[in-house]
Amino acid sequence: MDLFSFRAESEPRSRLLADRMRPETLDEYIGQEHIIGPGKLLRRAIEGDAVTSILLFGPPGSGKTTLAHIISKRTEGDFVRLNAVDASVKDVREVIEQAESNKNMYGRKTILFLDEVHRFNSARQDALLPAVEKGIIIFIGATTENPYHSVNGALLSRSTLFRLQALTKEHSLLAMRRAIADPVKGLGFMKLNADEEALEHIASMANGDIRRALTALELAAVTTPSEPDGSVHLTLEIAEESIRQPTVQADESTQYDVLSAFHKSVRGSSDAALFWFLYAVEKLGMDPMVFLRRLTVACSEDIGMANPQAMVQAVSAMEAYHRIGWPEAKYIVAQAILFAVESPKSNAVAVTIGKIMDSFDSLRSAEVPLHLRDGHYSGAKKLGHVGYLYPHDYPGHYVDQQYLPDAIAGRVFYEASDQGMEDKVRHNQELRRRQGAQRKPRT
Repeated sequence: MDLFSFRAESEPRSRLLADRMRPETLDEYIGQEHIIGPGKLLRRAIEGDAVTSILLFGPPGSGKTTLAHIISKRTEGDFVRLNAVDASVKDVREVIEQAESNKNMYGRKTILFLDEVHRFNSARQDALLPAVEKGIIIFIGATTENPYHSVNGALLSRSTLFRLQALTKEHSLLAMRRAIADPVKGLGFMKLNADEEALEHIASMANGDIRRALTALELAAVTTPSEPDGSVHLTLEIAEESIRQPTVQADESTQYDVLSAFHKSVRGSSDAALFWFLYAVEKLGMDPMVFLRRLTVACSEDIGMANPQAMVQAVSAMEAYHRIGWPEAKYIVAQAILFAVESPKSNAVAVTIGKIMDSFDSLRSAEVPLHLRDGHYSGAKKLGHVGYLYPHDYPGHYVDQQYLPDAIAGRVFYEASDQGMEDKVRHNQELRRRQGAQRKPRT
């Protein structure tokens, strides 16, 4: 044991409260009852020291690292922790080599905990695969990013995924009350009297992050003068000085989810669409252009010909944002969002594209019909490039003729809906079908 380790153990209060109060057992662990509650799979595996390769996916402060710490206390094997931010392929290979040696010589297993695994690129994740497949190491990865976006598919398929949920205000309150009552690891030695409204404020501002709540509680406690009887009284005013702004968790996965919520809301709720847009920009710091691009796509994918003006509004808002900037452009963007949401909806454009893409599977090649081929050169007629009927010479500026390749002639891809302006398109399509057999030129 070195000097620093000795001092840390002999003076436990020199460590931060959040570290001192870190749970050592599953009974001390707070939250995530859906995966480690009595009888749950992961709890049984931890208690039986039978953990296999797993991925822990959840927001910051949800207890992923703490859960790995508990596993390290329960296992009879070796537990190695690496952080993907600064670990290299060399570091991983050294762990694997040592693990293989321990397994072969002593039959001892090795658990490798890789924190922030989403920060490992594909090549570094690939270095783990052979060892995981052969059982040389048991892999535990922790990530705040959606593993389906950030973790190698092969590694993901060889691991059991457990999703941790964001902790709540009640979880933070429980952690703080434990700390106040614990005379050894917590603040019980201080005779701390905390007003309920003070604890409520800290818990609300911590936004489910227990570490942040405990850090604020400790700051408030150690900076508050003692009462004549030696106790410390923690009031709401003191709590407000110790923690001010709630944390906003805005990792890449969260941003994808917010953008998805925005697009889905454009299809059905003005209130929600505008909320998600402003929340993302004002609270998460996301780029408004991300939402303007998605809005423009939605104006075709979800509105289309039912109201073509929605696209005009979206593109105009994009141009205004470039010229005016934020925050002034928020009014223009908001108007475009509301216009889109309140427009009649049609997904006919998206459906039509899908039908056409599907038709490619049945076509080896698409030969252009002879009458549609270029006829503006000498010799075109000799090649049979004749027979094209000029629509403007016919009533209604339309004439029925084959436009698609022979293999799919007669197929109908675009079917207009009865929504908004597209209803007029639908009636026009029906009119053309009735006139299809009439090929008499206008006189």
